[in-house]
Amino acid sequence: MDLQQRPDPDLLLAQVKDEEARRKRGKLKVFLGAAPGVGKTFAMLEEARKRAAEGVQVLVGYAEQHIRPETEAILLGMDILPYKLVAYRGATLKEFDLDAALARHPELVLVDELAHTNAAGLRHQKRWQDVLELLDAGIDVYTTLNVQHLESLNDIVERITTINVRETLPDSVLDEADEVELVDTSPEELMERLREGKIYRPDIAERAVRSFFNKGNLLALRELALRKTAERVDAQMQDFRRDNSVNTTWAATERILVCVSSSPLSAKLVRAARRLSAGLKAPWVAAYVETPDGASRSQQDLDRTTQTLRLAEQLGGDTVTLSGQKVAEELIAFARTRNITKIIIGKPEQSRWRELVHGSVVDDLIRQSGQIDIYVIRGGEDEPKAPAAARPHESVKWADYAKAACAVAAATVVAWPMHRRFELSNIIMIYLLAVVAIATRVGRGPAITASVLSVAAFDFFFVPPRWTFAVTDTQFLVTFTVMLIVAVVISTLTDRVRKQAVAARARERRTAALFSLSRELAAIRQLDGLLAASVRQISEVFDSQSVIILPNEENRLVVREKSTTSFDIDEKELATAQWVFEHRQPAGINTTTLPAARALYLPLVGSQGTVGVLGICPADASTLRHPEQRRLLETFASQSAVAIERANLAEQARSAWERVETEFMRNTLLSSVSHDLRTPLASIIGAASALTESDSVLTEQSRHELADTICEESERMDRLINNLLDMTRLESGGLLLKKEWQPIQEVVGSALHHFRKRLAGREVAVNVPATSSLVPIDAVAIEQVLINLLDNALQYTPAASPLEINAAEADNNIVLQVLDHGPGLPPGKEEQVFQKFFRSHPANTIQGSRGIGLGLAICRGIVEAHGGTITAQNRPDGGALFRLTLPLTGTPPELRPGD
Repeated sequence: MDLQQRPDPDLLLAQVKDEEARRKRGKLKVFLGAAPGVGKTFAMLEEARKRAAEGVQVLVGYAEQHIRPETEAILLGMDILPYKLVAYRGATLKEFDLDAALARHPELVLVDELAHTNAAGLRHQKRWQDVLELLDAGIDVYTTLNVQHLESLNDIVERITTINVRETLPDSVLDEADEVELVDTSPEELMERLREGKIYRPDIAERAVRSFFNKGNLLALRELALRKTAERVDAQMQDFRRDNSVNTTWAATERILVCVSSSPLSAKLVRAARRLSAGLKAPWVAAYVETPDGASRSQQDLDRTTQTLRLAEQLGGDTVTLSGQKVAEELIAFARTRNITKIIIGKPEQSRWRELVHGSVVDDLIRQSGQIDIYVIRGGEDEPKAPAAARPHESVKWADYAKAACAVAAATVVAWPMHRRFELSNIIMIYLLAVVAIATRVGRGPAITASVLSVAAFDFFFVPPRWTFAVTDTQFLVTFTVMLIVAVVISTLTDRVRKQAVAARARERRTAALFSLSRELAAIRQLDGLLAASVRQISEVFDSQSVIILPNEENRLVVREKSTTSFDIDEKELATAQWVFEHRQPAGINTTTLPAARALYLPLVGSQGTVGVLGICPADASTLRHPEQRRLLETFASQSAVAIERANLAEQARSAWERVETEFMRNTLLSSVSHDLRTPLASIIGAASALTESDSVLTEQSRHELADTICEESERMDRLINNLLDMTRLESGGLLLKKEWQPIQEVVGSALHHFRKRLAGREVAVNVPATSSLVPIDAVAIEQVLINLLDNALQYTPAASPLEINAAEADNNIVLQVLDHGPGLPPGKEEQVFQKFFRSHPANTIQGSRGIGLGLAICRGIVEAHGGTITAQNRPDGGALFRLTLPLTGTPPELRPGD
């Protein structure tokens, strides 16, 4: 099999993975129309009825009837999903119920109006997002879409109809559809249906005729729909040709390829291709092939090639630069992958004998073209001719030919002492070595010259009769011929390998530069670091001064990062950068827009728009004229733009998360204030009112109970408020610890004394050795930790269950444990209980949800401020265990007898 026709294994692997993903995913069919009323919904329902008759389970998820009798009639008897009713601004909206459709999980769901915006409060903002979720669940979907709702056509539709369509969807949604069916009707028929009231109510129809439904608008929209459908069909055909390795050209539509070079006639070819494409209404592309021989081209040729490619872009064509050994082979291979039907090439300018020696690109194209038509165009009399000095083949470097002569002379000197002892075949090897050396270091022309001189020197000095070019033995004529052929072949191949090595080194440098930039940008998250890395890499690779300019809050550009030695960015340069930012086109030096600028400015375009501008001022402006260098710079700009956009999105996500966290905290605090603080306050007010208003009726025991209620609820409210204040101090860094060497027994005893009333009737086992060492702690803060842990245990354990407090020394730490015999912690939530506002489910709460979820978070903050740790876990025999570890650092004071 021909290597060029062999399928790419990476491509085959990607196709297999894509097919596997598609098998698991549902299939999407879009009924596309040019305008409302063409019959998309009716066609969708009619197709669905056929599928249902075949035994497919069909569910009408959402179908807009538009008060049309034929639509209502076709819906009769179909399985219709009830609408999801959403209240919005005093009205009730009917929406597609995504959750109900997922729960039903039919084989096929019908969802009308793909670009619809969902009502506020639903899971997705757009209906096409609902459809994608259905497809991911493995459900097939039929849907409808008008062409004006495609995002890429939004501005075109607005210019045509003067109406800004607000409901749009990404083109990628339509591109990923498995099938697109065009529902078409003529503008005259559509306007007739509108007048008959089959599309809108009469009052709405009258306004629609004046603003949207006129013949010009409908014709333009119909053409857009037809073109979009044709583009999709063409893309499907290209995919089929690629998947099935079809190398022949399918002339379903015309596609034109024009071959450009450094010749002045290339501009004429580009204009001819533009005229031909306009006549055929066919897309066209200008291709330039870089070969190893092109490395020796003059700067003038490079500039002319760049100008020709820019001319093709200005005339509306695509441009591509190919690399290869032979121009014709690369052009034909590219033409077959793009299904090109016509190739335009210029008439060869070189003489016939050069074509016989070096070959003709035109002849090779004609022989290899197969079904592709080849157009050979000659230049006119008024076309400029390339000056002799600018033509590479006429630029002779006599020093190289002198080196070739010197190499042959050196080979003769080396071989002269050898001719008496060695055979003449060995002498020939010396001359071949000289030819290889010249081909490796100089080039093909001098190497061929060295080949001819080697044959002549071998004949003159070593073949009898010597000192003449006469030959007595005719067998040496064969030797001379073979020697010359071998020398020429070796010199040609060696020169080709040398040029390939030069091109490979250039590609390797470009690849290494891109890899270095990509790796560095991938490792940096902060925007300032990304900008600094991009500027440094671009400045080093292109030997230039560079600057990155980003928009501020007012969408005005400001310099954010520049190289160490940067050019001055004055108002004129900023104005050029602002133009590039707004128009998304390059400007500055080496361009036709604002060429008087000191630098070249490129837009940094991301997936969501332009994120900034890159300015580059090279030491030698001519270096950026080479197409390869220009593409490399554009790739650097694209990589930088993606990294900047990633950083901006990360910052937006962080800001959004902070807003969510702030909103969550605000809602939690409001809920706590409205419930957890109001509940004890209501108890206090009720008890106090009973004491003051019914003093003569209450017994002594009742008054004591009411007084106890007031005290308990006041203490409870005091704890809640203190927790809020403590958490505020912890987060603001206002918690100042006053560490002193304290006996841990006193801290534990003080915390237990705080709960003397609530601990009545409970068994509390305290295992704190009296001989424990002193601990460097803030006694008040650690007491607060124990109070919070005990309060947590009292809330979440039965009233009569025992508690335990243990203390011990281990590994230069003091370890405190608080154990209970309650229901334990929620499984998997052992770490989450220390988060702010976390409260376990009320089912796990003995006395109900009485706190605001700050107690354990405060415990962790205080313990970590001491340099310790606190953990929670469930005990094997039931209950929870909280363990806090405090370091014993420093030297404790010596206690004298009697202290």
